[in-house]
Amino acid sequence: KANPETRVLIDDRVDVAAALRHAGEPVHGVHVGQDDLPVAAARALLGPGAIIGLTTGTRELVEAANDVADVIDYIGCGPFRATPTKDSGRAPLGLDGYPALVEASQVPVVAIGDVHATDAAALAATGVAGVAIVRSFMHAEDPRAMAAGIVKDFEEAS
Repeated sequence: KANPETRVLIDDRVDVAAALRHAGEPVHGVHVGQDDLPVAAARALLGPGAIIGLTTGTRELVEAANDVADVIDYIGCGPFRATPTKDSGRAPLGLDGYPALVEASQVPVVAIGDVHATDAAALAATGVAGVAIVRSFMHAEDPRAMAAGIVKDFEEAS
């Protein structure tokens, strides 16, 4: 049972998101990478109500994302720090890398790539609209409490 405000996005697999949405499952969209299905095709498959995010992490990629700002809802910028999960080939941004990307982007920026719960406040202060956290949730003893703490820290620092 999920909070009705929860939004479920499928990573990389537009086909899976489309199939689940077609079956009536509560899937709200996708997050695609630079080498996945183009965002215009994802939008055509998922429709105007879907949430679509695109991975970026350099000024050049952010500027390219601006060319499709009418198609996407946000960009994921990273990696924040080196991550064992997925190697993008891009250097970690660290806290100092986000303000310029936030300023350059026409859509909200979400920090991604080995973001921990304890990073939420510092990242919020850079101007990002949100944080993507995976492994910390997977290992959390109380994911609900961790999520509440992240939201509190992020909102207080924004």
